Amino acid sequence: MTDLTDLQSHLLAAIAASPGLDALETCRVHALGKQGQVTLLLKTLGAMSPEERLVKGPPIQALREAVTAAVATRKAMLEGAALDAKLAGERVDMTLPVDLPPPGSIHPVSQVMDELAEIFADLGFAVATGPEIEDDWHNFTALNIPETHPARAMHDTFYVERDGAERHVLRTHTSPVQIRTMLQQKPPIRIIAPGRVYRSDWDATHTPMFHQIEGLVIDRGITLGHLKWTLETFLKAFFERDDIVLRLRPSYFPFTEPSAEVDVGWTMKNGRRTLGGSEGWMELLGSGMVHPRVLTNAGLDPAEWQGFAFGVGVDRLAMLKYGMDDLRPFFEADGRWLKHYGFSALDVPTLSGGVGA
Repeated sequence: MTDLTDLQSHLLAAIAASPGLDALETCRVHALGKQGQVTLLLKTLGAMSPEERLVKGPPIQALREAVTAAVATRKAMLEGAALDAKLAGERVDMTLPVDLPPPGSIHPVSQVMDELAEIFADLGFAVATGPEIEDDWHNFTALNIPETHPARAMHDTFYVERDGAERHVLRTHTSPVQIRTMLQQKPPIRIIAPGRVYRSDWDATHTPMFHQIEGLVIDRGITLGHLKWTLETFLKAFFERDDIVLRLRPSYFPFTEPSAEVDVGWTMKNGRRTLGGSEGWMELLGSGMVHPRVLTNAGLDPAEWQGFAFGVGVDRLAMLKYGMDDLRPFFEADGRWLKHYGFSALDVPTLSGGVGA
């Protein structure tokens, strides 16, 4: 017993005198490591008779507990002292002037893209992308756009000079992404295709380069009812209003049949049209059931698979939601405009916190 008492006094004194965490760890290993003094004493219990173990076991266990507690207490003390010293050396004089770099901001188009991706991800849609320089087949022919269609005219489409007989264009919509997805992926398919598109136009509501997002769903038993529900859910989440009302009007698009223009109800508020309600109607996007020829061109049997598609301008959505009257400043790189309409990098869209700013 005297030997255990002396050993405990010696170990506790060494632990208390440890000047730092490294020295304390050395003491711990010396006492409690695999070959430590206390560990070796614990190993002798296995060779003792039950009677001896009852006598010699408790003092050895008490020694281990005392050393363990002393190590923990000393470690907490040393760590606290180290933290105090670090905090004392890292003081900042808050009265000093701060030279901040010029503040940046997120472009409204980028913000709206993130908002749309968040909304459609919750609906089970994946994001698909494709090349901005497209061949004639993906951009027109596969989408059932005839050779005589005005969209193929030089005054509407930017053609790209390339070697070879096949014509290439700056894509006029993101619909070629739908074709590429159907060719590469087996149904069911649920995708959105956001990206830049190009058309020869320039005024307050049109620019030669703008942003578009299209949606595509391919599955069995898809109907116009699924399309309308998807659009209502998307627009209510995007504009963060429950009074969004839709009206589908018959229309014509080569790649959908039947086709429908989608109008959204609006109300007057402070002299401005605000989406929501039904005082009037505003055309917002185009949609329809995927044309059987488009399904066939993409290698799908229209007797088995059906689908719907829709498309809307991202820049137009940004204008309607955030009160912008002219599309051209989106691309004029005016720092004052971006400072006014831009978003903080911390304004991350979430459905729980709200997709809007």
